[in-house]
Amino acid sequence: MAGSLDVEIVAFEVRRAEDIMAALEAIKGRADALYVCGDASLAVNRSTVSALAIAARLPSIHAIREYVLVGGLASYGPNIPDLYRRAADLVDKILRGAKPNDLPVEQPTNFDLAINLATAHTLGLTIPSTLLARADEVIE
Repeated sequence: MAGSLDVEIVAFEVRRAEDIMAALEAIKGRADALYVCGDASLAVNRSTVSALAIAARLPSIHAIREYVLVGGLASYGPNIPDLYRRAADLVDKILRGAKPNDLPVEQPTNFDLAINLATAHTLGLTIPSTLLARADEVIE
């Protein structure tokens, strides 16, 4: 898919906080944007990821809104509290006697879009009003 869009994807494995800076330095000046996967080791260091992305002048897109709260440009992903509620429903069914094998696999149904306008301004970006209107949360 990326090839048909004339987009090059460069992936980096980040296992420690020290790997974050090395990964961003490797793409500095070569990339137009940064997509950060929803990974626990990165989530713990989300402030560092966001600060380094801004310093490298890279708009960053994330899977969870917590990155946007600390300076990420935008996030689009499943609504985490909704996932917890649905998990609690499954636990309740199991505790009432349902067999886990009999329960259907569920996919997220509620997704949230969050946009950080302060970060957009810092990066010199204008977010279209149509996108802002669709956002579940706009941070100014």
